[in-house]
Amino acid sequence: MKLTYYGHACFSVETGGSKILFDPFISGNPLAKHIDINSIEADYIFISHGHGDHIADLVTIAKRTGATCVAAYEIVNWLEKQGIEKAHGMNYGGPIRFDFGTARGVNAIHSSSFPDGSYAGNPMGFVFTTAEGNFYYSGDTALTMDMQLIPLWAKLDFAVLPIGGNFTMNAADAVIAAGFIQCKKIIGVHYNTFGIINIDTDKATEDFAAEGNTLLLPAIGETLNV
Repeated sequence: MKLTYYGHACFSVETGGSKILFDPFISGNPLAKHIDINSIEADYIFISHGHGDHIADLVTIAKRTGATCVAAYEIVNWLEKQGIEKAHGMNYGGPIRFDFGTARGVNAIHSSSFPDGSYAGNPMGFVFTTAEGNFYYSGDTALTMDMQLIPLWAKLDFAVLPIGGNFTMNAADAVIAAGFIQCKKIIGVHYNTFGIINIDTDKATEDFAAEGNTLLLPAIGETLNV
C-alpha cells in the first residue's frame, strides 16, 4: 500500500487498485500551498466528520473525480444537496464491502457540524481490511477505551492518529492509543497546521520509540510505502 500525505488530516491510500482519499482540506492550509488539488485522484473519499478543516475541498474534488463519497448518513445527505450523486451513507457498525475490501465505521470522541453550524451526524473513525493489508484511521478523537475493540476486527499494518492535542489526542495519548489498537506503525496527523496544535515533533517521535513504536511524520506531498 502507498500513503500520500496532503497536510493536516488529509491523506490518500492506494490499495487493491483503488485510490482512497480522506478528509480533503488542502486549499485552506497555508502549509499545503504547493499541492495542486486538481492533480489529486480519488476513487473513494472517506469523511470522518463535517468540520471545515476536513471537508473544505470535498465537493470540488468529488465532482472532478467522480469519487464515491463515504461518510455519516447526515454528511451524505448534505453532499447530495451539493450535487454529489455517488455517495454511501454509513454509521457505526458492521463492515461494508467496497471494491478494495471492507470498511467499518467506529467510534470517535469529538464533535461534528458543518461550517454553518448545522448537525453533521456522528464523528467516526474507520477500520479497513484489504488484500494488501489492514489499517485504521481514527478521525479526530480523544483517547477512548473503545479503541481496545479494534484488534478484534483487524490485525493492523498501520494506523493514522491525530497527535496535535487541544481538539484531539496529543502525542502522549496517541502512544497509549497505539497500545490499545496493538499497532506499532503510526502515521501522525492533525498537528502543526495552526499555532494551537503545534507540537515538539522530536519529542513525539522519541516518546513513540520508547514504547517500541514507530511514528511516521511524512512531509506534505510525500508518499510512503506502508
